[in-house]
Amino acid sequence: MQQIRVALQASDPLSHAGISSLLRSAPEIVLHSGPIGVSGSPAPTVLILCCARLTAEVVANLRRAAAATGAPAVLITEEISEAELLTAVECQVVAILPRAAVTAERLVHSVRAAATGGGVMPPNLVGELLKHIERLQREVLTPNGLNSSGLTPREVDVLRLMADGMDTNEIAGQLCYSERTVKNVIYGVTQRLKLRNRSHAVAYALRTGMI
Repeated sequence: MQQIRVALQASDPLSHAGISSLLRSAPEIVLHSGPIGVSGSPAPTVLILCCARLTAEVVANLRRAAAATGAPAVLITEEISEAELLTAVECQVVAILPRAAVTAERLVHSVRAAATGGGVMPPNLVGELLKHIERLQREVLTPNGLNSSGLTPREVDVLRLMADGMDTNEIAGQLCYSERTVKNVIYGVTQRLKLRNRSHAVAYALRTGMI
């Protein structure tokens, strides 16, 4: 069983003690002691932050912790607005639990999901995120010829044909572009995404679901 190191921050000692007690129901979860981000100390796998509201101070703490560890966060809070939800996601929050509904089972499930690259959100918050993505697509991406991956349709077409093993000349013929155009598209993608070469671009696009 792989160990999950959890760094817990709570707005008051009672909440800290209660959440710590709930976490002890899972033998693989170990509470991280000491400051976060100290050189030489084991980094936490998951951050847990418990607060009444997502205040500016809480957001600052989240940003610092995320920058120091790179770990995903579980947020336990009483209420959260759409704007606060988007801020939380930007701070690497992948799971949100209503404070009144926290149980050992739900908390441990959220921590395990965060540790394995997943997330847990109440249905109403998922709906808010989907609405935001739809607005982003309609108001920002589509007017600029981009899709949700941040690639243009031309870039997606070129990457797909590269993934099929075609060289520059074959891609140009398939898409009715000049070879220079294909080279420019490839150069633009690799530079913007900070990729080393064509093979890296194809591997990255496949791994992230861009193509």
